[in-house]
Amino acid sequence: MIQKLLSIIKSQGASDLHVSVGRHPYLRVNGDLIALRSEEVITQDVILRMLVEMIGEDRARRVLNKEEIDFAYAYPEEDMRFRGSAYIRGGYPTFTLRAIEKIRSLSELNLPDQLLDFANKEQGFFLLVGPVGQGKSTTMAALLEYINQTRQEHIVTIENPIEYVFEEKQSIIDQREVGIDTESFESGLRAMFRQDVNVIMVGEMRDASTINTAVTAAETGHLVFSTLHTNNASQTIDRIIDTFPAEAQDQIRTQLSNSLLGILSQRLIPSLQGGRRPAFELLINNNAVSNLIREGRTHEIDSVIETSRAEGMIDMNHSLLQLVRDGHVTLDDAMRYSLNPEGLKRLM
Repeated sequence: MIQKLLSIIKSQGASDLHVSVGRHPYLRVNGDLIALRSEEVITQDVILRMLVEMIGEDRARRVLNKEEIDFAYAYPEEDMRFRGSAYIRGGYPTFTLRAIEKIRSLSELNLPDQLLDFANKEQGFFLLVGPVGQGKSTTMAALLEYINQTRQEHIVTIENPIEYVFEEKQSIIDQREVGIDTESFESGLRAMFRQDVNVIMVGEMRDASTINTAVTAAETGHLVFSTLHTNNASQTIDRIIDTFPAEAQDQIRTQLSNSLLGILSQRLIPSLQGGRRPAFELLINNNAVSNLIREGRTHEIDSVIETSRAEGMIDMNHSLLQLVRDGHVTLDDAMRYSLNPEGLKRLM
């Protein structure tokens, strides 16, 4: 049955599939959940057979023992790849799948070529942030693919699970999966210092040790990319600093102020032409931003972004406003996705 559902994902242009016992399967299409009522309600036997096919008997058994399993699954017949998460809901196995698209360029993603400036750096720390499902991994893949096509570098990724699979071009690329190729994000990162690495991608920064190692790598001649589930640039910096104990926060502020290149926060907005269009905030770490980070005045960063458009910074409201003026999204959707609707209203 799993092959049938995956083929439906492709035909419907869905981003996600939700499968759980006692429900019809659900798709997420352009941000909306849609029940596949033409398909039978899922039973435990059916979902277990699907899980065994995707992740094997051993890991399916671990799910039944209340272990959450993240995984990747390839469906060669449709030339598709998925990121999955299997877990228990109400005592029964459940899983979600997210379709991983082919790697696209920034222009194909409707993102500014200005982001390539960060991919051309030799060292530093660049973060992609936003809620789940807003295209962070897709944008990250576009930046890494640009490096792969244009530079002779050693790129190492640490992911859980591996999402986009790269074909080596100008660069050599080692993709490592947590739990299979390395014990943890932190251990994989620490090992990179002995692996002659130029570019590092950390799928997600989840703890102080991983963040500290990533920042140190950026300070010591590596170009580091990573993601966080935060809403905007100022919140991202606060989240990083607050991860550390009080006595270590001044040190990480100093390190971050020196190593940070920029932060892209993005949202995917329903498009009037179909599909979704990205709206984004872009912080570039200049002297003013660096000083604010070092001095613990991150609450002033939003104002710096709004007043630094001439330097290439972009605030979310101006990005949303441009989408409305270009006829890509409705004003109602722009207001719904804005973190400062009153400020957007004033711009109108």
